Amino acid sequence: MGSQSYYYQSRIPIKDAAILVRSEDPLFRLAWRKRILDHDGDGAKPGGIEKWLRLVEATGLARELALRGDGILPATRFAVQAYVDFVSTRSHLEAVASSLTELFSKKTNCFADGPPARTLSLARRRSGLFHCRLTQAPEDSEFALAWVVKHAHTRTEQDLAHAALRAKCDILWAQLDALYFSYVNPGWPPPGAFQPAKES
Repeated sequence: MGSQSYYYQSRIPIKDAAILVRSEDPLFRLAWRKRILDHDGDGAKPGGIEKWLRLVEATGLARELALRGDGILPATRFAVQAYVDFVSTRSHLEAVASSLTELFSKKTNCFADGPPARTLSLARRRSGLFHCRLTQAPEDSEFALAWVVKHAHTRTEQDLAHAALRAKCDILWAQLDALYFSYVNPGWPPPGAFQPAKES
């Protein structure tokens, strides 16, 4: 799961850059570019991308595999590219609204109890990733929500914003469904994807 999640996260700054360049408002750009710095780092301290790579390593995989994109599920590639395409081609309002899944990130950063959950939770703590996201994600989502509320004036615009958020949820669910099918039940990873029995 680590390399699959890293692939998604590695495209988030690209997605955010696509949103950033579409705005003519310097205040919006100032606020939104913080997201890119949070992920890419600022040259002095590591950003989220480096911490995701540490998470990959903490789960026992080599970072080089994640960087090369080896073993990524086809559905993961398709869904992630669909997200980048969405924010690049839809209206600016829809692009920003699609990021509002971060409103729920504080809850999704918690895991149920059990051995697999405890192992992944330990890896997350070792990577140092999720401590910062507990503050960054709420800040980012609050700004995005306030911006969407301010700019979705008509019922049509509000419906578009709602549909964009649902589309992003569908993209995330597609990735989770592919992971479950490939590695949980029935556990049939496609050719070229990560094979736990062979590579763990």
